[in-house]
Amino acid sequence: MVRPFNSRPAPPPEVPVADVQDDQVTRNVTPKPNNRSAVWELVETLLLALIIFVGVRSVILNYRVDGMSMEPNLHNGEMLIVNRREYSHLDVAKLVDWIPGIHVTTGTSWYPFRPPQRGDIIVFMPPGVTSEPYIKRIIGLPGDQISIHDGGVYVNSKRLDESYLRSDTSWRGIAGDNTYTVQSGNVFVLGDNRNNSSDSRVFGEVPIGNIIGKAWLAYWPPSEMGVLPQPNYGPQ
Repeated sequence: MVRPFNSRPAPPPEVPVADVQDDQVTRNVTPKPNNRSAVWELVETLLLALIIFVGVRSVILNYRVDGMSMEPNLHNGEMLIVNRREYSHLDVAKLVDWIPGIHVTTGTSWYPFRPPQRGDIIVFMPPGVTSEPYIKRIIGLPGDQISIHDGGVYVNSKRLDESYLRSDTSWRGIAGDNTYTVQSGNVFVLGDNRNNSSDSRVFGEVPIGNIIGKAWLAYWPPSEMGVLPQPNYGPQ
């Protein structure tokens, strides 16, 4: 083969720009190291568990029935879930008192969910007692006139139909008088075992602010598991 003296070898073929870029991209993409350690993941799990626990406990509590005062409906040692937000309320007067020209009677409350109702089983701190909470049933609401006679409880002169009881209530009246008017902001409570219960017949009416929550569900023993029934007394 004859090659001219002044000729130069042919340059190598050019590599397409796209090919170079693709090659560079391929070489530069490498997996990023995972910097999250097992300790940090454990901390996150514990924090999440704590948040869930605090959130649940802010709404419900569990209590154990101690004694026979709520027989035959609640038994000694029975475990209950109590809704502590059932009666959450706001003082309307404090909310709107700053608005000129608006006047709301002091003590007027707004309940986002529901106010206390007759028949509710509640956990509360009794007046003058600071040791342990009690569990009783609401019988009278603010303004109600309560009387106990002839083996029954009368609210505003109408006898309550208490089919959930096993014994009568004739063993004693109230503070030397058979009538009692529930004051504003309070409730009147009785145990279902009327012959063996320390309740409003003994310590008087209970301030609504003393109520811890409404007993909602029995979960132990398994034979008693279920939502606590709500009696319907009708209009009083």
